[in-house]
Amino acid sequence: MKDGAMVCNSGHFDIEIDLKSLGAKSTGVKTVRSFTQEYRLNNGKSIIVLGEGRLINLAAAEGHPSAVMDMSFANQALAAEHPVEVDREIARLKLEAMGIYIDTLTPDQIEYTNSWTSGT
Repeated sequence: MKDGAMVCNSGHFDIEIDLKSLGAKSTGVKTVRSFTQEYRLNNGKSIIVLGEGRLINLAAAEGHPSAVMDMSFANQALAAEHPVEVDREIARLKLEAMGIYIDTLTPDQIEYTNSWTSGT
C-alpha cells in the first residue's frame, strides 16, 4: 500500500481489517481526528484506518446507528425502484443538509467524462 493510504470497512464484520496484525507491524497508533487512526509502520510508512476498522457507515456516521440504517434501507428501496432520479435527489438533499451544493459541470468537464467512449 502507498504511504498514507486510507482504509475502511464497508463489509459486515469487524474482522475484515486485521487491526491486530496491523498494530503488530506498527511502531505506534495515533488518533488524527474523530474516527481516524494513523498506524505508523515499522518501515516508516503509515496507514490511516477509518472508524476503528468497524463498518464505516455505522462507526463514523453522525446520529444514531439505527436511524442511519433506517435511512439507508429506505434510500436503497427507493433507488431500486427509481434508480437515477432518486439517487441524484437523495445525494442533493443530503449534501444540501450539510451545506454543500452540487456543482454544474462545465462543457469541458462534460466532454471529458464522456470521452471514455472515444475509440471503442
